[in-house]
Order: sequence, then C-alpha cells, then structure tokens
Amino acid sequence: MTGNRILIGVLLLLFSSFMACKKVIKLEVNTGTPHIVIQGNIYDQMGPFSVKIFKSVNFDEPSLFPAVTGATVTIHDNFGNSDRLVEKFPGIYYTTSIIGAAGKTYTLLIDSEGESYSATSTIPSPTSIGAIYFQKSLIGHAIYPVINFADRANVANFYRLIYAINQKRQPDINVTDDRLSEGLTISYLIRPTDNDIDLKSGDTVTVWLETIDRGVYEYFRTMDRQGGQSASPANPISNISNGALGYFNACSVRMLSTVVP
Repeated sequence: MTGNRILIGVLLLLFSSFMACKKVIKLEVNTGTPHIVIQGNIYDQMGPFSVKIFKSVNFDEPSLFPAVTGATVTIHDNFGNSDRLVEKFPGIYYTTSIIGAAGKTYTLLIDSEGESYSATSTIPSPTSIGAIYFQKSLIGHAIYPVINFADRANVANFYRLIYAINQKRQPDINVTDDRLSEGLTISYLIRPTDNDIDLKSGDTVTVWLETIDRGVYEYFRTMDRQGGQSASPANPISNISNGALGYFNACSVRMLSTVVP
C-alpha cells in the first residue's frame, strides 16, 4: 500500500508538470459586467490542492482573464475538517491541510468583493485503468489511444479522461458515463479534435482517469457539447452557486503511461 501511494504521488507530480500548462477554459459572457470564474480540484491524495479565481471577459475584450485577489477561500469536509486556503499567486489559492479521500464530501466557500459562492462535490471510489492500447484509423494512418477500465456495478459512475503526449497535455474534453456499460469493461477511444495530432511509434501517452460526481460530469459534458467554448446564455452547467461560472471537482484519480509500439 505504501509503495502504491509513493508511485501515485510521483505520477501526480509528473502529471502536474504538464497540467501547469493547461489552457484556461474560455467562458465568454456577452454582458457589460464580468462574471467570476472558479476552477477548483481536490483529488483522493494528500494535496495541496488549488482553487483558481478570475474574471470572465466580454466578446470585444482581450482574453486577459484578470485574477481575483484577496478572496476568502475555505474548504471543509463532512467529517468536520476545515482548511482556509492561502493565495500564493494572484488568484490562485492553495490548501494547507485538508486531505482528499474517497467517500468524503467537500464544500467550497468563497467570499469575494461582497459576494459569496459555494459548491459541494463528493469523491467517488477510484477506478483503475486496466490498459492502454492503440487503434489505427480505418481511413488514413492516424493512431488513436483506447483506454480500458472496469466500471463498478450497482452505482452510477461518471468519468473524465485527460491525456498527454510526451508530457504535453492535450486540450480535448473527454467525459463518459456507464449508462450503457454498468459493471462492464469500458473501452474509451480518444479521438483528438486537433487534426495535427499525429501519434507515432515511440511516443509516450499518459492518461489521467478521474472518477467524478454527476455535477462535475454535467459541467464538462455541456462544455464539450459547445466545443470547449460557450456564449451567453448557454454557458456550461456549473455546480457553483450565485451565478458563478466554472466548477468545483472532488474526484478520485488514477494514471497510466505507455509507449506507442
């Protein structure tokens, strides 16, 4: 068990190196008043975890995404543990003590500029990746990764898959559920939206499998439906209160890397 925890910790550090390059999801609101955008994640790991807070921009403004500084940000779980986050960089707040664990429910509370926002998310039990293999396109020479993982029976499960090629995180949104595959092995084919992506022999593919709750699934499902961008009044369905955009995601995560043969 200790060895597994160390391995997962190392993989998390590796994955964070290209997650740091993650492009901020652009939420455009056609209104004169910028909206607050919140992006928070807690994993079934030790932490620290981060919450990013910034402002949306209008269609006719440059995409600078101004940071929201000086907010009071706290996270508490349903076991009475509470953590006040520290702003280490403008608009990026970090936990100091709270630990992520499957089965726990976490509540995010934010007070900023006279407004309050809240969100709740529960970490489901983790789902391990069984294998990654590769499938050739029927047309052309494209190669696509296929991820196999076993769904848990008798419970509704929701998944988000993030992947990287040679440690470069890809921007695609990949979410699925188990409505048609409860208790079975799911084979999820990742088809990049960027036609310039061309896997070749020797490339390393890393997949980050999140088991998420329904609220987070609905956010990314509606984000994906809009092609990764949105325009008012059809912003993705957020699980955060008071009209805030974005998401709060408490999830379990497992990761696997393999080399294209």
